[in-house]
Amino acid sequence: MTDQLNAMPVRPDVDTLDLRPSERALELREELVDFMHTSVFPAEAEYDAYRAERDPRDGSVPPVIEALKAEAKSRGLWNLFLPSASAISQLDYAGLAEITGWSLHLAPEATNGQAPDTGNMELLHMFATEDQKKQWLQPLLDGEIRSAFAMTEPAVASSDATNIETTIRREGDEYVISGRKWWTSGAKDPRCKIMIVMGKTDVDAEKHRQQSMILVPMDTPGVKVVRDLPVMGHHDQHGHCEVEFDDVRVPAANLLDAEGSGFALAQARLGPGRIHHCMRALGAAERALSLLVDRAQSRIAFGKPLAEQGGVQQDIAESRIAIDQARLLCQHAARTIDMHGNKAAAGLISAAKVAVPRATLQVIDRAIQVHGGAGVSDDVPLAAMYGWHRAMRIFDGPDEVHLRTLAKRELR
Repeated sequence: MTDQLNAMPVRPDVDTLDLRPSERALELREELVDFMHTSVFPAEAEYDAYRAERDPRDGSVPPVIEALKAEAKSRGLWNLFLPSASAISQLDYAGLAEITGWSLHLAPEATNGQAPDTGNMELLHMFATEDQKKQWLQPLLDGEIRSAFAMTEPAVASSDATNIETTIRREGDEYVISGRKWWTSGAKDPRCKIMIVMGKTDVDAEKHRQQSMILVPMDTPGVKVVRDLPVMGHHDQHGHCEVEFDDVRVPAANLLDAEGSGFALAQARLGPGRIHHCMRALGAAERALSLLVDRAQSRIAFGKPLAEQGGVQQDIAESRIAIDQARLLCQHAARTIDMHGNKAAAGLISAAKVAVPRATLQVIDRAIQVHGGAGVSDDVPLAAMYGWHRAMRIFDGPDEVHLRTLAKRELR
């Protein structure tokens, strides 16, 4: 028994469990909820109608997006993800990002909090030169352009980023990039003007010092968008593209940070980015639960509302438990980032990245089941929501990688 007691874990991070939002966050929440109900939700039909009239691979932007962006700016709901711009914490942003997840296609972009731009802006904010910031970061912060992040490759297991094969070789005052990427989100959007590309500058260096990141404008000769990949049969407006780099030449000044820092930059980018995805996923789960409840109360089967069926009641209760558990884990990770930095929060980020999509998929699946045939149609948003959040178990590190990371931490 003594040995067992001595083996009990000591958690030094209990001071991070004050999860109360600031007064500023509460004010922003009230404004954001009003924006969602008065402007974003009503705009969804216009957005869908615009896209339905076009080829699903057409990346043209529904005009309602720019109108929503202008309104969000006027309401002070802009660049909330970046503490230096919003003056709020990651914990504060957690609750706000969740609300934008209620309408994933519209609200994140309307508030300039959409992936992959947020991660790219964070990288540029932390590591770019003043010239790079002026040329690319400021237009992104202003919502004038969009960006893409090119790391994943079709020919290698990109869950291990050291596998990437794209080359970035120095030739005089230029770097020459050759390789092929895919799942380069945002590259189909006509407003996408810049990519952050990860490749190898020195294959003989230590394993985690071989990689670098470089800024590549979309109109650079040799850049070719090969195709737009659908997610579970659905093409997103901004695209998830396969991109070819055929001896693409950019100035040496386009290197981000320093040669060999690419892997470290990727970790710096993905930490907060993973949490942002999880926050938005919680919003999707809440919307799915709301749809489930509404359907259960309004649909009659075998002489009574579905809400009076024991199995449906259990689905509702299990969904509430799953969402609240996942939210607490996500908030704990965000609070730890605020107090101790990304590295200290790594285990919690990995746990949230596994737990939140799992919980969200469970809730969406229950909502689909209660909707019957309508649930798998496009008459309600559940099928599209399920496809995206199923993909979330793969992007930004598959479940297996995060579970491996967590297991190693526990074993240490």
